[in-house]
Amino acid sequence: MPAAATPDRLVRAVEMMGLGPADRVLEIGCGRGAAVALVCERLAGGTITAIDRSHTATAAAKERNTAAVAAGTAVLHTTALEDAAFEDGAFDQVFAVNVNLFWVRSPARELRLISRWLAPGGRLHLFWQAPGEAKAAEIAVKVPPAVTAEGFHVETVTASPLVHVQARRS
Repeated sequence: MPAAATPDRLVRAVEMMGLGPADRVLEIGCGRGAAVALVCERLAGGTITAIDRSHTATAAAKERNTAAVAAGTAVLHTTALEDAAFEDGAFDQVFAVNVNLFWVRSPARELRLISRWLAPGGRLHLFWQAPGEAKAAEIAVKVPPAVTAEGFHVETVTASPLVHVQARRS
C-alpha cells in the first residue's frame, strides 16, 4: 500500500529544524510517521525516536518506515509524553507538530521532561498549522513565555505560514 502524501506542514517543519546527519531526534506525536520518514532522509548515523499515545498511529508509522526501523535509524514507541522514559541528554533536537498541549494549558511538566532529555545546547521546535492569522498570533504569543519559564532560551518565533517556536536548552 503506498504511503499517503506528506502534508506540507511536515515538510516545512523538518526543513526549518536544520537537522544534522548525526542528530539524535525525538518527535512527540508522530501520528502515521510522515515526519519520521522525512527526518530519516536527512540522517546518516543519527536516529529518530518517535512517540505517540495511539497504538494505531505507531503501528502505521512502523509500517511506513519499515526499512528505517529495521536499520535502527527509527525507533517508535506507543506512549504518552508524560509516561515516556528516556535518558538525560539523549536527544539533540526535539520537535512536535500540532501538539496542542504546549499552548492550551501549562506545559510545565512536559517541558521539564524535554529539558532533561535534551543534550546541553539541544533545541526544541514546536510547530502548529493554525487555522487563520488570529489563532497563529495567539499561539505565537502564548508559547514563548511558557517555554522560557522552564529554562529554555527562545531563539525564534515565527507565525506565518507555520507557527514555529525554536528554543535552546539553557
